[in-house]
Amino acid sequence: MELLILLALIPLAWFGYRLFRRRRRRAISARSLSDEWREILVRNVPLYARLPDALKQELHGHVQLFLHDKRFYGFDGLEVDDEMRLTVAGNACVLLLNRSNDHYSNFTSIYLYPSTFVAQHTTYDGVVQSVGKQARLGESWHRGPLVLAWDAVLHGTRDIKDGHNVVLHEFAHKLDDADGRVDGAPILEQRSQYTSWARVMRREYKQLQGQAGRRARTVMDHYGASAPEEFFAVLVETFYEKPRQLKKRHPELYAEMQKCFRVDPLEWHEPARPAGTS
Repeated sequence: MELLILLALIPLAWFGYRLFRRRRRRAISARSLSDEWREILVRNVPLYARLPDALKQELHGHVQLFLHDKRFYGFDGLEVDDEMRLTVAGNACVLLLNRSNDHYSNFTSIYLYPSTFVAQHTTYDGVVQSVGKQARLGESWHRGPLVLAWDAVLHGTRDIKDGHNVVLHEFAHKLDDADGRVDGAPILEQRSQYTSWARVMRREYKQLQGQAGRRARTVMDHYGASAPEEFFAVLVETFYEKPRQLKKRHPELYAEMQKCFRVDPLEWHEPARPAGTS
């Protein structure tokens, strides 16, 4: 009898925990951001100032949960402060607008270096494995920490039209990693989306590879031609920072990103119209 009672209580306890966690996270996301924190977002996350009020409020909630969930660690003498946390969180959470906050649940730690850091790099050609070192501005470890160089973060985030943002790039890898595979395919809202996603991405990836081989000018950085997962990460940078060019030259690619992220960054980049005009 006692065993039956215990077995009956387990799902009730689990349901109670889930309910408590949901309410707690809702309360955290509802906390208001201080004026000082908002000023940091305006200064270091230029896209923030261009968002409509509803999306700004949503971003505030994502940022609060992000800062609650993630732990920042400074290396090489770097002391992590609120500006660093808010800058990283603000950029990373732009990718969560109109989407679930659970997409970053696959890691907890963020390592910050003051500038370019050196990371071990392993290559394997099928016969010989080679281990070397490379200078990096950022990297995302599979199911592990995300690493960023602070000077690269600032340089990338303050120019929202150059198509380069190391925070967007590395957090795109975390979205890609959310299903346990780093293959250039994030979790999509509906299963039916994967067919058109795979078709368009495969075609555009091969096209970029050909253009990179010819050293042709492209909207996306040629680094995206190095691997499918890098194609997706570079595409995320381009989608949010160069939406006009991407939509004009690659309309199907832009449409797939709109369906994936459920936003249209072009609306944020359009100049504001004077009052009374239509």
